[in-house]
Amino acid sequence: MRRGGGALRDLGSSAAPFSPRLLITADAVGGVWSYALDLARGLIGEGASVVLAVLGPPPGARQRAEAAAVAGLRIVDTDLALEWMAEDAAAVLKAGERLAALARAEGADLVHLNSPALAASGGFTVPVVAACHSCVASWWEAVRGGPLPPDLAWRSALVTEGYRAADRLLAPSAAFAATTARLHGLAAPPQVVHNGRARQQPARMPAGLPERFVFAAGRLWDDGKDLRLLDGIAGRLPLPVVTAGPLAGPQGGAIALPGLHNLGTLDSGQMAACFEAASLFVSPARYEPFGLAVLEAAQAGCPLVLSDIASFREIWGEAAEYVSPGDGDGFVAAIARLLEDPALRRRRGEAAAARARRYTPAAMARGTQQIYRAVLAPQACQEAQA
Repeated sequence: MRRGGGALRDLGSSAAPFSPRLLITADAVGGVWSYALDLARGLIGEGASVVLAVLGPPPGARQRAEAAAVAGLRIVDTDLALEWMAEDAAAVLKAGERLAALARAEGADLVHLNSPALAASGGFTVPVVAACHSCVASWWEAVRGGPLPPDLAWRSALVTEGYRAADRLLAPSAAFAATTARLHGLAAPPQVVHNGRARQQPARMPAGLPERFVFAAGRLWDDGKDLRLLDGIAGRLPLPVVTAGPLAGPQGGAIALPGLHNLGTLDSGQMAACFEAASLFVSPARYEPFGLAVLEAAQAGCPLVLSDIASFREIWGEAAEYVSPGDGDGFVAAIARLLEDPALRRRRGEAAAARARRYTPAAMARGTQQIYRAVLAPQACQEAQA
């Protein structure tokens, strides 16, 4: 067990005060940003102090405003590379070393890495909990198939090193935990802590929306989301398909989706308004370890049409319509069936909203806190005996 950080109290008991100093990493590229803010809000509410170290491209004005709304949270822009955007392994290892130094400077009792490859540097002197949100090996298997190309193989190897160096791993679904253990040769799968999301309050509707529409959202440029399938079937659907999210990735790649009506990147209030107004939400993703956009849609009572992948089945059970990944005809039929049957659509929306109530920030914070306590308790005992 690594030593360092500040003085720890007896954190082994769930009744003991919970007031560690935490350094949590985040990036502003995808769902990790929302995850980190919701988690930080919950942990601060339980008594922890949290510093959020941001890697990759800096947060925009909208994201900084979201972070500023989390009372007690402090943001540190690190200008460090994310493992999937770094030029080489040395850049990732250097980033890990600099984060370890930041943890020491902040007097952190524990580091929560949302980019697990950073643990491969081996420089952390306090316990490390790594969250397995995604990885290039599992993405490639689901989206491309076959051996990893060299530029991804070294990244995957670093992720494996980071997983093995961390004191504890967590994953947002049992399906992804099992995939992670299999692809990275882990002795045991990560512990499962389902993601949670605070329901967002609707704001003004974006201009130019049709009265009725099918909605999809997320990192549209990511081939794992398979928005090309929606683009290909849009002309066969009874309603227009509206999307929200970036068409260009942070490394310059972009996707053209001329059959869809893209609103660009919206703030959380506008997204909530779209979820409430949409006739249904669709995700044809081939790869999705959890899916925060699906959760936000369900919270608004929006009926779900999802690809039939293991993570979606686990999280949404009987509360969604499922279609085999890549089956354009199946998606057309499922969407049309819901649109033509208002009673069925209402039942599906109610079922999605009920299921969504399982996935709250409070539940996520409690589950994560239990992992922190388990990791910190032995260190507290060692320091008490020293």
